This record gives sequence, C-alpha cells and structure tokens, in this order.
Amino acid sequence: MPFVSDETQRSAYDVIVVGSGAAGGQSAYTLCMDGARVLMLEAGRKYVPESETPMFQTPDSAPLAAAGTPEKPFGFYDATVDGGWQVPGEPYARASEEDAGRFEWWRARMLGGRTNHWGRISLRNGPYDFKPHSRDGLGFDWPIGYSDIAPYYDKVELLIGVYGSNEGLENTPDSSPGCLLPPPRPLVSDLLVAQRAKRLGIPVIPGHRAVLTQPLDFARTPARLHPGNLTAQKILAADMRNRAACIWATPCGRGCAIRANYQSTTVHLPPALARGNLDIRTDAMVYEVTLGRDGRASGVSFIDRITGKQRHVTARVVVLAASACESVRILLNSRSAQFPQGLANSSGKVGRYLMDTVGSSLGGQVPLLESLPPLNEDAAGGDQMYVPWWLYQEQHAGKLGFARGYHIEFGGGRRMPGHDTGAGLEWLTGGSFGTKFKQDVRRYYGSFVDFDGRGEMIPNDQSFCEIDPGLKDKWGIPVLRFHWGWSEHERRQAAHMQKTFADIIEAMGGRVQGVPQTDGARAIAPGGSIIHEVGGAIMGADPGTSVTDQWCQTWDVKNLFVTDGAVFASNADKNPTLTIMALAWRAADHILERMRRKEL
Repeated sequence: MPFVSDETQRSAYDVIVVGSGAAGGQSAYTLCMDGARVLMLEAGRKYVPESETPMFQTPDSAPLAAAGTPEKPFGFYDATVDGGWQVPGEPYARASEEDAGRFEWWRARMLGGRTNHWGRISLRNGPYDFKPHSRDGLGFDWPIGYSDIAPYYDKVELLIGVYGSNEGLENTPDSSPGCLLPPPRPLVSDLLVAQRAKRLGIPVIPGHRAVLTQPLDFARTPARLHPGNLTAQKILAADMRNRAACIWATPCGRGCAIRANYQSTTVHLPPALARGNLDIRTDAMVYEVTLGRDGRASGVSFIDRITGKQRHVTARVVVLAASACESVRILLNSRSAQFPQGLANSSGKVGRYLMDTVGSSLGGQVPLLESLPPLNEDAAGGDQMYVPWWLYQEQHAGKLGFARGYHIEFGGGRRMPGHDTGAGLEWLTGGSFGTKFKQDVRRYYGSFVDFDGRGEMIPNDQSFCEIDPGLKDKWGIPVLRFHWGWSEHERRQAAHMQKTFADIIEAMGGRVQGVPQTDGARAIAPGGSIIHEVGGAIMGADPGTSVTDQWCQTWDVKNLFVTDGAVFASNADKNPTLTIMALAWRAADHILERMRRKEL
C-alpha cells in the first residue's frame, strides 16, 4: 500500500477522507475508482489482515485461553489490535457514572477501524425506518426515503458480498436479484429455535451477513457497479478473483487472511489503491478542519502520533468519516470567529441526538440438545438465522406500550471449546468434580442457547456529547464529555425482549439461566455497549434543525461532508453498517458530480 509521509505525500488532493472504516473505506473507494485523488488519514496504526490474522489457531494456544481482558475485551484473538472502550492516552468524560446515564465509547485505532472486528450483520433499513416520525409522531424523519437509498444497498451488497434471502416481510426489504449470496446451513440449535419460535408466531429467517458463501461474480458484477468505467471494472474484477469463499475455519472477529468476509482493509482499499489514486497516512490524529477566507474548508490539521508534530494538508473537499462521535469531536474542536461553537454548527445540533442500539440478553439450557454426537458447528461465526421485528401492526395500534421494535440475534451449537466451556454449570449440576464433572461437561456441551435483542432508540435531548471544558488527550486535543438517558420506550422494549427470550427458551423445552428482568431499567444494556452509536450531526431538510442535507453535505460549509453514522436521523433496529456504506457511496457519487460541474 502507498503509505505516505511528510516527504512523499502530495501538496494537495481532490478529497481528504478522515477515517478508514466502513464510511471512510467506502467513500475513498467510490471516489478513487472514478478518478479522484484521495488522501486517507487514519488515527491508528497500519494493519494488514492477510499477515496478522491468527487463522487456524485454537483458544488453548493463546494466553488465558484467549479470554477477554480489560485491554482486549473481546479476547486475545480479536482483530482490534489497538482500541477498545478505553484507549491509553485518549480519555473521555461522562456526566454520570450511573448505569442509566453512563455512555461507553468504543474506538478502534487501526487501519480499517471497526470493520476488522465487527459482527458483519448487514441489514437494510426499511421504508418505516426512514420516516419514523410520520408513522408515530416521535423522533425525526430522514430527508430521504427507502427508494433513494435502495440502489446503493444493492451496490454495497454486490461489492462486499452479503449472504441472506428475500422473505417478503414487512419493513424487512428484499434485495434486487443477484445481490445476495446463498445463506449457510443452519445449526441444529438454529433449527430448533426456528421450529419452536414459529409456534409462538415469531418468524426466524436466514441472517444477512457480510461473509462469502461462494466466490463473487467477477464476470458480471463490476459492470453493474461501474457502468461505462472500463478501468474500474478491470481492477475490480481482478480484485474479486482474489477473494476466496469462507472455509468456516476461523471466527470472523479475528479478521480474515483469505478475504472471505468484509473488512475495509481487504475489500475497499485494495482496488482503490490499484486504481493509483489513493494515498494513506496512518497515525494521523486529525483534530481540526480548517476554514478558508471564502468560507469553505481548506483542509485539515493533524498530529503525527509517531513524531508528535502538527501537520496540515489541503484539498478541494473534506470528508469526515472517523465514526460518529470522532467526527463530532473534530467539528466541535474546529472553532473560528465564524463558527465559535464548532464548525458547521449554526443550528446548534452538532453533538445532539446521540443514539445507540437498545440491547438486552438472556440465555438458557435445552435438554433436547444434550449429548449430541460430535460434529463441527463453527459454521459462519454466528447469525446463520435471526428474528426480524414482527409486531409492526400491533405496535402501530398502540398495543405494546413502546414505539419502536427490535430484532433478535441468537446463537448456540457445538463450536470450538474455549476457556469457559466447563465453567458456570453449577446452576444445572449443583456442583460436581472429578469424573462426574467431566461427564457433565460432555453432556451439556452444545446445549446452551443465547438470545440478544437489538432495538431502536428514539433520539432525545438528554443524549448528546460536547467538548469537556478541561480534559484533554495526550496530544493536547480537547476530549468529549457524554450525557446519556434512555426513555421509557427503550426500557419497556428491553423488558419485552426478556419476556420474548424466556418464552422461546421455554418453548424449546429449556431452562432459563437466571431470572428474566421485568424491570426495563435493569434489562437494558448501558449506552455505547452495543457499539452502534450514531447521530451527532444528523441530516435533515431544514438547516435550522440539522447539520447536513440529504447528500451528507453540511449546510454551512459546502465542501465539507460527513459520511459516517453521525448523519443518522434515527437508529433503526437494523445494525447500521450497511446503511453507513450505502449513504457514503451515495454521497461520494454526489461529490464526484459536483466536482465535474466545477461546483466543488
């Protein structure tokens, strides 16, 4: 990869992209493949999945049997080599430490950002999700509808590779023909969940996940994605040939050396680099977008994390894609006489309406799954199937007591044993040891199921971030302070999740571990813990109440765009990454068109 330094980077670029994850990778890919010269600035270190992914290594070969630690909360093998909820030298502040008001901020300081370790669940927002206020009078409508973004969902699915199926369900959109790869076979436990949930009127369908179940169609897809651009088609076709289908050998959270799953580092960046238009600078901590006398963004200032020196680069267009809260931090720190409260903040809405996904979990043990014969159920790494929200009509009629829904992710099966395989069985065995303990472990191994709810949060005035008045990071850059609050809608939703999970476990003939929480305040996970935070620079139709327009273009600075989750006007129950990429592709197309017309 052409990693540049002070000596090798160009004096000016068409576009600066801040961030290298889902938004930054997609923005750079689209721009570069159409001929724009792009400088990508990444705050973290260089990362090469092909050489750094620990494939085929079992948990017993890692320290602490690959268990999580404060430094590596998702385990020794997790691809997040630098980052987490706490990053050394990069603090953040919270207005409250109580569970109800605490926000946890996850950051991945590495090339590719969170795309290296994410769950890869790739769900489309539906028509209701873009117009929630019109449906129930709460929150905000987006200035775009599903029909505006649907073609870009198609493009992203074709490029990154997403498995799944079209089921024709309410507000769970189907993909265009040829966009989805075949889903993998369900696990035994998946089939039992589906059978028993159906008896409760709960649909269970194949998951949508960014993992290749078969090779990509390199003969036809490039022309669908880049019509008329023969150079881009040739480069993409060659790159798609180099991506192998999944061999079900290594959990996706480790990264993927054979490029079978989606990571920005293995999908977006290689073809963009092959086009010859992308320069990448890692360890570049951007802290400010600079403003020219003409009121347009002139470039960005950053600190080289290796040398500690301040640097500035210029471009015709600046794209912030550093993750929702990091982009907000840059805007708020970019103060000037024209924007004393932060850049592009004439509305006062930068940092406002921060949202995360509502989360709640429950598990149990199912006797029907005990003592199964040995078999390999490592499968696709999770979510071969899932439950889309199914109670739209009941909710719209006001029968549920909360306004927005959730989907259910679940797991089970006889996967690679880890450090906790035989731990925590006392609630079933009463405590055993010796030969009896070994028999119990073999009996119960693979008989557990776990359910996770992922629901919509309605934006509110109590959830926002701002610059802390005194705290700075190790480079002297002011940090964020978070305020957080759930509404009664989210708390009741979490309590509904708990009851649903318990009902399914009991329908399977299983035993719930612990007691389902009826108090939503106890059932709901803290803000930020699901790592789906969005908002902070929401898009809208009115410059007085939003930060960007429908093209992710800031109202106040015409050559400044925000293409990450900060622009979300709502946070549907669908995981946000696919929508982030679709919006980024759409915004990049708009930038290219404006540049061709000499308007940027």
